Amino acid sequence: MKGLPMFGLNKTTMVTKDEALAGRDTPITVPGIHAVLGTPISGPVPDGHEVIYFGMGCFWGSERIFWQTDGVYTTAVGYMGGWTSHPTYDETCTSRTGHTETVKVVYEPAKVSIETLLGEFWENHDPTTPNRQGGDVGTQYRSAIFTTTDAQLASAKASRDRYQEQLTDKGFGTISTQIDSAADAGDGTFYYAEDYHQGYLHRNPGGYCNHGFCQVSYAGADA
Repeated sequence: MKGLPMFGLNKTTMVTKDEALAGRDTPITVPGIHAVLGTPISGPVPDGHEVIYFGMGCFWGSERIFWQTDGVYTTAVGYMGGWTSHPTYDETCTSRTGHTETVKVVYEPAKVSIETLLGEFWENHDPTTPNRQGGDVGTQYRSAIFTTTDAQLASAKASRDRYQEQLTDKGFGTISTQIDSAADAGDGTFYYAEDYHQGYLHRNPGGYCNHGFCQVSYAGADA
């Protein structure tokens, strides 16, 4: 996954707000309807639903994991946790926007628990490799959870602690996942990625995906 030249910046060093690219005022246009779920991508969140954001490496494979999860209403891919307004994919790939590739997940708690979503998150990437997933290197690939409710934030932190215990027992490393309220993640905005990234692996089923990694099965609070 290639981007613009780095101009000497270390891709694994988080850019500061003052160093970040300026971006633009115009939002990126995205399709109105999810290619798989048939639900609005950027429409209003229905009553009884919640939103959470996951960064777990390349967002193509991450999004597919969640659109295949029962109880998820819609998903979208984009950029979050940084400073550049309405960044492009190429800009984000420089690590000069501060964003990480992120999946927006709108779900119905009555049909799918936060623990189930967190289990998919922990088990499908390596949260112990800071700013890296496999061969993808840079702050745009960092592991992150951005929450929209106090209960989500508490659940995410508790799940991290439980999973760390499981990893430690098996001799694996330390979790580096950023866990923040969405409002405290960079400028607090989820910026939609370009049209061709939305539902990418639905339209390109043989496309690049490095997800499915599982060091240890997650034994969550529901277990």
